[in-house]
Amino acid sequence: MGEITISEDDMRLIAQFENLTGAGARDCVVDEKFSRILFVINPGEMGLAIGKKGARVKKASDAFGKKVEVVEYNPDKVQFLRNCFLPVQIQTVTFEQNEEGDEVAYIEVQPKERGLAIGKEGKNIIKAKKLAFRQFDIVNVEFKQEEEEIEE
Repeated sequence: MGEITISEDDMRLIAQFENLTGAGARDCVVDEKFSRILFVINPGEMGLAIGKKGARVKKASDAFGKKVEVVEYNPDKVQFLRNCFLPVQIQTVTFEQNEEGDEVAYIEVQPKERGLAIGKEGKNIIKAKKLAFRQFDIVNVEFKQEEEEIEE
């Protein structure tokens, strides 16, 4: 497991986020493409981070001038990936090694929830990929194909 390196800018963002919400954050990723900041919250502090009716996370979004998204950390990589996709219910998470020997996660969702899981312009799957890589060295997160193709 690689160590997460957090830049000075990220440390400032985390400190500011913690001051605004009262919740502890263990990581943050600035995602310029979607003008958002992703925070990985300490286990059990999700309610604290979000606040009543989303008030704290909204206050943080206003303060940063970017949308703030929070994912609750879990030392279990399967549960962490499930947390990345909430409120979508993940059916299964499996892991395989690619040709380079790196770990790839395969997510299975109900077909009707697939669009929601991917998100507009792929932003939810991108969030899961960025965070899974930083937290667990998982090089890719993909959706399992509906029916497995048989290779000759």
